[in-house]
Amino acid sequence: MNILLLGSGGREDALAWRLRQSPSCGELIAAPGNPGIGRWAECVAVDPMDARAVTELSRSRSIGLVVIGPEAPLVAGVGDALRAAGLAVFGPSAAAARLEGSKGFTKDLCKANSIPTADYERVETLAEARAALDRFGTPVVIKADGLAAGKGVTVAMTLAEAEAAVDAAGDGPLVIEEFLDGEEASLFALVDGETAVPLASAQDHKRVGEGDTGPNTGGMGAYSPAPVLTSELEAQAMDEIVRPTARAMAAAGTPFSGVLYAGLMLSREGPRLIEYNVRFGDPECEAIMPLIEGDLAELLHCVATGRLAQIEPPRLSGRHSVTVIVAARGYPGAAASGGAIRAIEAAERVEGVTVFHAGTASSSGGELIAKGGRVLAVTAVAETFANARARAYRAVDAIDFADGFHRRDIGWRELERAS
Repeated sequence: MNILLLGSGGREDALAWRLRQSPSCGELIAAPGNPGIGRWAECVAVDPMDARAVTELSRSRSIGLVVIGPEAPLVAGVGDALRAAGLAVFGPSAAAARLEGSKGFTKDLCKANSIPTADYERVETLAEARAALDRFGTPVVIKADGLAAGKGVTVAMTLAEAEAAVDAAGDGPLVIEEFLDGEEASLFALVDGETAVPLASAQDHKRVGEGDTGPNTGGMGAYSPAPVLTSELEAQAMDEIVRPTARAMAAAGTPFSGVLYAGLMLSREGPRLIEYNVRFGDPECEAIMPLIEGDLAELLHCVATGRLAQIEPPRLSGRHSVTVIVAARGYPGAAASGGAIRAIEAAERVEGVTVFHAGTASSSGGELIAKGGRVLAVTAVAETFANARARAYRAVDAIDFADGFHRRDIGWRELERAS
């Protein structure tokens, strides 16, 4: 079947790379894509947010499956328009995408269905936010209610930090949350109505600086699997968090279809939901894709067409992967653009390494340049975590990108556990 992939980041490059290896994948088209995605797919200059243009492209190219990578088109209802045109879509409806589009919606759903999560309060004004801070004390978590590209969360350890966060937000919807103590892990599940099966686990690194310091980013690296999320804890999270969510969404007449990414806190009381994303995480996707066995295109098509319960569960290779993000100077603030990137071929000569393009473009002279904050996602796979990590950093060190920087401590939790 012909497949259309929407998006232009590192997540989509990893998806395109893996879909291209699928026996059931015919033509692979990306809109709009990027230079890295162009290695695996035909890139077409169509805006993923333009539902009409995407529908016309799908019809003209006899598309059998549309895979929507980013969250914004999902929340905007692009998937709904495509389904209305009779197309198979991997990704939820706009109504179901509220699980990511509104933190408050998700918290209310958890409360109504006894899904374990942090205590919280929804606020609309600065005065309400300040009153909520008095109630919760510190540490406390302040979240923007809408989409924030992974950067709308402040974990305030002091009252001054908390007040600065709510003052910066001003009047508008926020969720003020109880601080949860424990270790975070990400669980990715495929969901088709009331059917939900686990796919993979990962841990990411949100802070820009080593030692988990500095402001939150979209993610500076990730590894998969996350050993801290044991098979027992994964089963508990599926039974107490993911499946009750799927049932609640179906009962409300807004069934979820796609990948549901549960950010979990592994507390002393067991897994508790931090938040949902309604698509593959980035850079977690770059770490997960090399581990999935079988025909990924057919697997996603089964989800899109309501056949998840009829197929064998997805399989992972049993190997380990580590992804290190190379970002442009200034990220997560104003990032430097236009810097030349060279020697990616040298990096990919390291065994088990693929360099995914997260924010690149081609200059007028045909040179690869940076375009965006997170520029490259260097991913390595090996039989052990330690070897995968060593390969990833060997590849990062081979890349020539003067404006780039990266964290040297991706996977530090696993290193500590091993020592």
